[in-house]
Amino acid sequence: MPPASKTPPLNKDSERLAIRLEEIPKEPGVYFMRDANEQILYIGKSKSLRSRIRSYFRDLHSHSPRIAVMVSQIAEIEFIVTDTEAEALALEDNLIKQHQPHFNVLLKDDKKYPYLCITWSESYPRIFITRLRRKGNARNRYYGPYVDTGLLRRTLHLVKRIFPLRQRPQPLFKDRPCLNYDIGRCPGVCQQLISSEEYHKTVQRVAMVFQGRTKELADILTRQMEAAAEKLNFEQAARLRDQIRGLQTLTADQKTALPDDTVSRDAIALVADDQHACVQLFQVRAGRLVGRLGFVADAQSGEPGAILQRVLEEHFQTVDPVEIPAEILVQHELPEGEILTQFLSQRKGRKVAIEVPQRRMKAELIEMVERNAHYELARTQRFADRNAQAMQDLAEVLDLPSQPHRIEGYDISHIQGADAVASQVVFVDGLPAKQHYRHYKIKNPQVTAGHSDDFASMAEVIRRRFRRYAADPMLERVGNLDWPDLVMIDGGKGQLSAVVAVLRELNLLQDLRVVSLAKQREEIFLPEESLPLPTNAEQPGVQLLRRLRDEAHRFAVSFHRKKRSDRMRRSRLEEIPGLGYQRQKQLLSSFRSIDYIREATPEQLAAVPGIGPHLAQQIYEYFHP
Repeated sequence: MPPASKTPPLNKDSERLAIRLEEIPKEPGVYFMRDANEQILYIGKSKSLRSRIRSYFRDLHSHSPRIAVMVSQIAEIEFIVTDTEAEALALEDNLIKQHQPHFNVLLKDDKKYPYLCITWSESYPRIFITRLRRKGNARNRYYGPYVDTGLLRRTLHLVKRIFPLRQRPQPLFKDRPCLNYDIGRCPGVCQQLISSEEYHKTVQRVAMVFQGRTKELADILTRQMEAAAEKLNFEQAARLRDQIRGLQTLTADQKTALPDDTVSRDAIALVADDQHACVQLFQVRAGRLVGRLGFVADAQSGEPGAILQRVLEEHFQTVDPVEIPAEILVQHELPEGEILTQFLSQRKGRKVAIEVPQRRMKAELIEMVERNAHYELARTQRFADRNAQAMQDLAEVLDLPSQPHRIEGYDISHIQGADAVASQVVFVDGLPAKQHYRHYKIKNPQVTAGHSDDFASMAEVIRRRFRRYAADPMLERVGNLDWPDLVMIDGGKGQLSAVVAVLRELNLLQDLRVVSLAKQREEIFLPEESLPLPTNAEQPGVQLLRRLRDEAHRFAVSFHRKKRSDRMRRSRLEEIPGLGYQRQKQLLSSFRSIDYIREATPEQLAAVPGIGPHLAQQIYEYFHP
């Protein structure tokens, strides 16, 4: 039977669209936009569902590119009616966290600003800096994004000196703690010398520092120190005293005092050009500036007030209620400020005020935030101009009809044919798009340890990447986000010739532009051209290809090292009868290395899931003949 046809988009079926819009009530609630595959594209809220949803299908030419793309994919609309607008906002918040639709991401996660992550999902939480926002377990918390990366690193370093925290991602020894435990820097997490509950209490204190609640934490520690002293527990009191002094050093070194009262408030402002809106959010707690967060939004996504509202909604979705300030100063009037006020007040459990200051100190604070946003926009513009110049230069060098939107780079990594792998990296509009990166394990039986063949390996990777387009000539090229405008091969004429032969065999050479970049002189080669293009290695377009080539090389080498490390770790275990891949994996997960497995007793080996007493004895006798 032929496959069932997909539901066409609503904007292509006016009759079905009219019927669907009439079914939508004029009440407050939350709506879902789904595509033909029933995937949720967008989740929104409104005090009048019918009016809001109708607006998407009126005057389509006035929409921003982002909204226009979304509307072209809407095949179905669903909704949930609520009693009030505040309930709609709270429901939207929960649903976005649950489904994370693609078009709900207003803020561009361009890896420019780092976050601090605390992994509350683990028994012994880790604290680290990351540039991947809201990835992983939903219980983990992210603080930021922080504009000043150096200050964030110094703060985290000082916090790890003040409080006893785990210092290593993996234990250094199997059966004893390392030096950090002896000097009081770590409570012995690797050997579980502290309970998970007690360690969580320590991490909760650390979280208060990054929530801007340092003064509140110092007051708590002072009361505990006095109580310990009254009980003649002077050792505990001394530890608390040292922590209080460390917090005072942190406050004196990293906080800027403002001429203000003790009210906790946030101040937010933006500056925009035709493409980017740079948003700055200053966190003022007890009269001190404790944090400066930065966001980059699409300037075409709405009016300034609407952008500020969405930034605040996304920001406060991920914070604890205690972090919500009593007052929020905004540069522009929010279109749904009352709804946001009710929502934040309900979460905090007390009144939260949102206002546009007009004069004196509060207006001066907004002006200071706006000045900082100006500097961030200027930096963003410089980066965008430099990137646009590189894209334009590359298009001219390669005689492309337009600037390449998607560029793919490929590289091979191995050691004399052993553990051969390949990488595919993708730059979109000149920036790394890591969600599209791919690894390949070379399957060619001729590529083995002692016998390498980069030409055959590259040909195999390109065949695997584009074979589905050869199998289905009806697949779209133009407008297909998966189809590259340019393919770059790391290597010289030999690698390029191997790739060209595969593309010609697949009947794709006429549709795909492919070049190679040789390392020695940074020369660009075109198919069936014996001489490289007359380029300068330092011109912007060639530098862009070099960045792509270096990223492909890094990604391939990292995967090759991982594969080689896994093979070397398992090489001796594979010699033990009855020890398959999964049991090897369990052993290495428990003991971390072959050396620790060799030192383990039969009883310790038998305690590993999947390893019974009989197999444990076999493993022990293998290492102790």
